[in-house]
Amino acid sequence: MAAKPPAGDPVQDAPEVTAPQHAAVGLPAIGHALRVSQRQMGVRRTALTLLKVNQKDGFDCPGCAWPEPEKRAKAEFCENGAKAVAEEATLRRVTPDFFTAHPVADLAGRSGYWLGQQGRLTQPMYLAEGADRYEPVPWERAFDIIAEELHALGSPDEAVFYTSGRTSNEAAFLYQLFAREFGTNNLPDCSNMCHESSGSALTETLGIGKGSVTLEDLHKADLIIVAGQNPGTNHPRMLTALEKAKGNGARIITVNPLPEAGLERFNNPQTPRGLLGRGTPISDLFLQIRIGGDQALFRALNRMVLEADGGVDEEFVREHTHGFEEFAAAARAADWDETLRATGLERAEIDQALRMVLASKRTIVCWAMGLTQHKHAVPTIREVVNFLLLRGNVGRPGAGVCPVRGHSNVQGDRTMGIFERPAPAFLDALEKEFGFAPPREHGLDVVRAIRALRDGQAKVFFAMGGNFVAASPDTEVTEAAMRRARLTVHVSTKLNRSHVVTGARALILPTLGRTERDLQGSGEQFVTVEDSMGMVHASRGRLEAASPQLLSEPSIVCRLARRVLGPDSGTPWEEFERDYGRIRDRIARVVPGFEDFNAKVARPGGFALPHAPRDERRFPTATGKANFTAAEVEYPRVPEGRLLLQTLRSHDQYNTTIYGLDDRYRGIKGGRRVVLVHPDDARELGLADGAYTDLVSEWTDGTERRAPGFRVVHYPTARGCAAAYYPETNVLIPLDATADTSNTPASKSVIVRLELATPV
Repeated sequence: MAAKPPAGDPVQDAPEVTAPQHAAVGLPAIGHALRVSQRQMGVRRTALTLLKVNQKDGFDCPGCAWPEPEKRAKAEFCENGAKAVAEEATLRRVTPDFFTAHPVADLAGRSGYWLGQQGRLTQPMYLAEGADRYEPVPWERAFDIIAEELHALGSPDEAVFYTSGRTSNEAAFLYQLFAREFGTNNLPDCSNMCHESSGSALTETLGIGKGSVTLEDLHKADLIIVAGQNPGTNHPRMLTALEKAKGNGARIITVNPLPEAGLERFNNPQTPRGLLGRGTPISDLFLQIRIGGDQALFRALNRMVLEADGGVDEEFVREHTHGFEEFAAAARAADWDETLRATGLERAEIDQALRMVLASKRTIVCWAMGLTQHKHAVPTIREVVNFLLLRGNVGRPGAGVCPVRGHSNVQGDRTMGIFERPAPAFLDALEKEFGFAPPREHGLDVVRAIRALRDGQAKVFFAMGGNFVAASPDTEVTEAAMRRARLTVHVSTKLNRSHVVTGARALILPTLGRTERDLQGSGEQFVTVEDSMGMVHASRGRLEAASPQLLSEPSIVCRLARRVLGPDSGTPWEEFERDYGRIRDRIARVVPGFEDFNAKVARPGGFALPHAPRDERRFPTATGKANFTAAEVEYPRVPEGRLLLQTLRSHDQYNTTIYGLDDRYRGIKGGRRVVLVHPDDARELGLADGAYTDLVSEWTDGTERRAPGFRVVHYPTARGCAAAYYPETNVLIPLDATADTSNTPASKSVIVRLELATPV
């Protein structure tokens, strides 16, 4: 039973709909996690595997990047973490016979859910030019094919090396080292599509593009503001931290266009109260903001703090900040009519939030993609920083910025140098350590890489993990761009949409997962990851490999580098593949904070990376201080008869990986093509609950994009706003619709009209 994937491709556009829930987790989550795990892994494998997730002697969950507490529960995983592990540790297998039975054209017509449910890839597969299906290929021949195409390029900059957020520190460091020794900084990664806006804003204002808080800080906070985030689905273990903070006296404000079950009430499955009682109420105040109104909200709060007697920490502002007067002038000019129009809130709600802010001595603001994927995302996050700086809430226990990253090592990959715009100091250290001159010209991020492929300026696309085609905006443009490539290569554990949208030639290179033992010449290896709060720790897989033909990601990079760079490379690639400790020795000499890496990571639980604003109230910015900023307030203006759409995840998915077709907390069962619309808005537009509509996005340049056949669900969203799942709605976002400064796709504020349609 566990080894058998679904035979068909289920309908995804005719769901059952019930009322949304008002509490998250509890017994239903346990039952669902165990059912999914047992279907994929079987009973015994489920028990052996899940008890090692996020343990100090186990492996890091391949899902989200939420940190682990020092004292771990025996079941230190959430429902979606269990699904992620089950998908990787599944007993289902995709063998060469599968590809013989399924030409690429057949696979291209399947859903992403169906592709993912087929199981683990077992050996390298090659799609020759003009061929209609993949065929098995030996590893050495696969590396030869890649080398042939790379050597045929007119410039190293005609190659693109993409990275997903699940890649380990060791693999990421080797990958960027190979790309730069080859001669390019074309290292786009999934950060470009999600939290690049956070990094841009935080680097400018605080000097470090990462969060400044630890898990202990959350437990010590007086006030936690959770804005543009749904931890009940995307980071469920965060609810445990919020519950503990509440027990210590914290109050919580949530800012979101949608009510989310996990932010209403949390039934902690680790406690009797959570399993048998009513659980813990989480939000003390819910601000149901209009999509894109967050900058206006924080600007209004900043004006009110400035006007409040004793509201500003004047000593902190004087000693540690720059640009206060210009910021204060802009904040004092905040217009109330505009604020209420932008936010959709009542003045009394904002007044209530202010009282909670002024009563707090230690405040944390957490956010995720609800803030980062707008045209004005960077100034929005700068305004959040202004809000915290005003009351000295950076660099003190229980206070600070908390961008909650998604994928499990997306932050670590960036730390290891996966960045198209590397700092000169990093390149200097790389040159000193490895004796070659890295390229200095900035490379391509995700959006620019798609343009380069579209325009024939890039010819080889290599992806270390991920599902690039499904994750990227402007689906038709992205797919056409990928098909123009000479060669597309994907290092993967399972099938996804990117494997069936190929260049003239294509390779699928199967790799070990986090759950699996990694045996190399010097013995069993481990890798390391960095969580969302800058903690670095080891990850050790325990299962036997899904196939004897799988290679680890470090092995793939090392063998590819030897084949492409040849004997002229002075980098000891063979030594690195044999012993990952040697990789960590070199990381220790290149990346600040990793000194004595091997010794530090040997400690149970790992170690914290230094963070100057948090640890010393030292700000490595251009001014040497924390920078206040002043910008005009921006928010989307929506024409009459249109709605403002945000894309979001179902509870049965993680990023582009679809675990199932239900969204339990929102009351959606058996389907994904739904659009959530406030009942009053739906009535004004003549859309009955259950009607089918096409979503048509409208852009300022006059272009439109269409996503057909979505079931209307009457839902308590903010007025004038709507929501639908990605990747189905990525087709609506043009390639050029991006955030200023960060170039992140603006997927959270899409103006749409809804046109009645018949079911697809």
